[in-house]
Amino acid sequence: MNIKLLFSISKTHLLTRKKQSMIAALGVTFGIGTYIIMMGFMNGLNGLLDGLILNRTPHIHLFNEIKPAAIQPLQKVLKYKNMEIMVHSIKPKRVQLKIHNALPIINYLSERKEVIGITPQVKVQGFYLGGNTQLSALMIGADPMKEKEFYQLNEYIVQGSCEELVKTDKGILLGSGAATKLSLNVGDFVQVSSKTGEIISLKIVGLYQSGMAEIDNVQSFVNIPMAQLLLGESKDFITDINIKINKLENAPKLAKELSEQFNTTAVDIQTANAQFETGSSIRTLISYAVSITLLIVAGFGIYNILNMLIYEKMNDIAILKATGFSGKDVKWIFISQALIIGLVGGTLGLILGYSISVLIDNTPFETAALPTIKTYPIDYNIIYYVIGIVFSLIATFFAGYFPSKKAEKIDPVDIIRGQ
Repeated sequence: MNIKLLFSISKTHLLTRKKQSMIAALGVTFGIGTYIIMMGFMNGLNGLLDGLILNRTPHIHLFNEIKPAAIQPLQKVLKYKNMEIMVHSIKPKRVQLKIHNALPIINYLSERKEVIGITPQVKVQGFYLGGNTQLSALMIGADPMKEKEFYQLNEYIVQGSCEELVKTDKGILLGSGAATKLSLNVGDFVQVSSKTGEIISLKIVGLYQSGMAEIDNVQSFVNIPMAQLLLGESKDFITDINIKINKLENAPKLAKELSEQFNTTAVDIQTANAQFETGSSIRTLISYAVSITLLIVAGFGIYNILNMLIYEKMNDIAILKATGFSGKDVKWIFISQALIIGLVGGTLGLILGYSISVLIDNTPFETAALPTIKTYPIDYNIIYYVIGIVFSLIATFFAGYFPSKKAEKIDPVDIIRGQ
């Protein structure tokens, strides 16, 4: 088998039918290009939505949950031990909001190798005061720089910065919804009140917008010492501990371990976002299904074109066989044609897909719900491009293989006699 000669014949066949060859290559181009665009856009969108939720969610959240006592006093009475006990209108047990021994727990967790970040918080329920107006408030006392590092807080600040909050002891990152209702802006002062009745005037150093109105209307960030001051508590008063670990899949197991060890409620990220993760998985599955369908349709188009090409080349096949080419040689001539179409069309498809992805990535996308997002999200993962070119070669190989099997079995005598 003279590979160079077979390749030369294949190239001649393609060039003598330029229109059909171009149509076949364009079928691959648009199939692969559409696949690249679809996967880049859909997974970019999934990444954006995942980031909005998961970036703001700790892998493990430690806190004291208000809930009824697991064992009621009546169940401890021995004479009722073997009886069915029915207790109605159970009231939640009295629990402290603060985590007991929070500072030693933080020190212990910081030494564990699977933990990459710990962010303590102090949550304060209260009000924003503006003249006769009172708005419900949830002020979160936190370390702004840790929130920026582990939860991308800076990406949700539309005015000001985390650094300004660090510099200002009596500062506040106010939710944009609350700021709008109180007609306040950066540099103004807002009075806040906690449930203890303590009223403090805080300087607005930035505006925070999560993209969720119910959060932006109430939530704000202050420094931890300020939150403790609002509650009239000491420096060891911590209501929440947020934990980031190096392996997300270990979160449920570690959460259960910490809950039992420290007698607190521990919620892992999978439990907290179970519904969201289901939706994300379904969106990913749909994008793959649509993309694979596009590639298969392109493969059938190539098969039909090559099949017709072989029927048009019957005389050429007869001449090739009559001059000494074997059926195997003829088969590889047509397979090589298909592979050339796949390589050229696939390469053009990658270029087309990347070009349109860049265009989409630079298209303005502005919404009040996502103030920090300026353009449509695109995922440029190299794996999509590798899959695209590999599939184009595989699809065109089989699209050329089955018609070429017919060409391999053609008897040149029958064709010449028919002429």
